[in-house]
Amino acid sequence: MALDPNEIEAKAKEFRQAYQRVKAEVQKVMVGHEEIIDGVLTVVFTGGHCLLEGVPGLGKTLLVRTLSQVLDLDFSRIQFTPDIMPSDILGTNYVIEDEKGNKEIQFRKGPIFGQIVLADEINRGTPKTQAALLEAMQEGHVTIGGTRHKLEQPFFVLATQNPIEQEGTFPLPEAQLDRFRMKLEVGYSTREELSEIIDRTTGTEVQSPEKVMDGAEILKWREFTKEIIVSPEVKDYAIRLILATHPGGPYSTAITNKYLGFGSSPRGAQSIILTSKLRAILNERWNVSFEDIREMALPVLRHRAILNFEGEAEGQSSDDIVKSILEEVPETEKGVAA
Repeated sequence: MALDPNEIEAKAKEFRQAYQRVKAEVQKVMVGHEEIIDGVLTVVFTGGHCLLEGVPGLGKTLLVRTLSQVLDLDFSRIQFTPDIMPSDILGTNYVIEDEKGNKEIQFRKGPIFGQIVLADEINRGTPKTQAALLEAMQEGHVTIGGTRHKLEQPFFVLATQNPIEQEGTFPLPEAQLDRFRMKLEVGYSTREELSEIIDRTTGTEVQSPEKVMDGAEILKWREFTKEIIVSPEVKDYAIRLILATHPGGPYSTAITNKYLGFGSSPRGAQSIILTSKLRAILNERWNVSFEDIREMALPVLRHRAILNFEGEAEGQSSDDIVKSILEEVPETEKGVAA
């Protein structure tokens, strides 16, 4: 049942306070990277998965581990290597024998059965192993030997990959990339942030984050986020942004047709709307604005705008393409009344 405006306003205020408490606890450990923290929290509270890309040592693993402590969720880490097998992730059936010689098949759970799963250096796993995550990420369960095993909710996969080391890696296929709600690019720390990092990590004082939320509360806020209103005009703007990524389509731009091989699936549209609803709450509004859509378009679409050969040969980036689309696609379509 839909909430009335007064209820939405009260709950939105409560959510903003809870969100800021979570963020403050994470920032006890993480220095800087506020945009990345906000992005990961956006994914958590909208029920998606996140891909973090950045060179080693920037705190990606620390962020995920800290988040699991603050949210009181089971943390599990999978270190991807070329020799890791699907059973190493999902688990396997094995036979046990009792004292009387009776045999029984039991299932031993793999690390995918966490609630926050860190898929570290996911592009070092083979395509077969990467594909083992597909069912879990999309359906919330895994199937072993014909038996379906549900994953405890909330369930999030936060994967990392290193953009500079390509030897011995396997780029994620489009189907796998599309499972991630957002792709966030983790940059270097500033001079001031490095100073703070050194002070925190080489001194005697240790910052310990405290639990401020649990899984049940996350699920509650995830459902509340869906209550935020999206007007037909704003929804249509998001749709046209998605269609503008389709080369050869009726809404494609010149740069799309020249440099993109494939565009976003409907998951991109769903992700823009859901993440924009959350940004609207944080910006103290109960309806999604055009600005919310523009703000969330880049992290949602950068991994869904797939370059063609010409785009790669000319050194184009998906970020540049998405930014160009945002400049060219108007908020309201010409000839259509707002």
